[in-house]
Amino acid sequence: MTWMEILAACIVLLLGIIGVGLTLLTLPGAWLTIAVAVGCNVWQPGLISWWTIGAAVALAAIGEALEFFASAAGARKFGGSRPSAVAAVIGSIVGAIVGTPFFPPIGTVGGAVLGAGVGALIAERGVTKKGWRESAQVGTGAAAGRLAATIIKTCIAGAVAVTLVVAAFVK
Repeated sequence: MTWMEILAACIVLLLGIIGVGLTLLTLPGAWLTIAVAVGCNVWQPGLISWWTIGAAVALAAIGEALEFFASAAGARKFGGSRPSAVAAVIGSIVGAIVGTPFFPPIGTVGGAVLGAGVGALIAERGVTKKGWRESAQVGTGAAAGRLAATIIKTCIAGAVAVTLVVAAFVK
């Protein structure tokens, strides 16, 4: 490896670590890592196989899909209706935005989890007219689904980062 290839691999490593942290905060960290890997691969051709980058893109896309549907799946698993599943997804997005100014790292994740739960609870109470206990159970399922999604997506971002870093350093 040349010094420039080592530098490019170190850039992928550094931004891969940052990308995993950003993913934990519900930001697109895996995509940042992929973008950096593509940029470094263009700068230093042959640093990373395009097949490896394609596999990383597929992993990141799976992570996005899992994240998007996890709150809805959690709500449905605990007896929620279709409106509560939709409200869980919307509540998660709103909660992440509202929670960010309050203790930014924790507020973003906590806001998304709480937003999913509250969104599902409100939909169950308002649309399907279920009781508080049943609605709270659906909200709990949505919140648990959102938390699981954040953890799973962070693990996938870690897998993307490790895959690209190993590919950059091993020739």
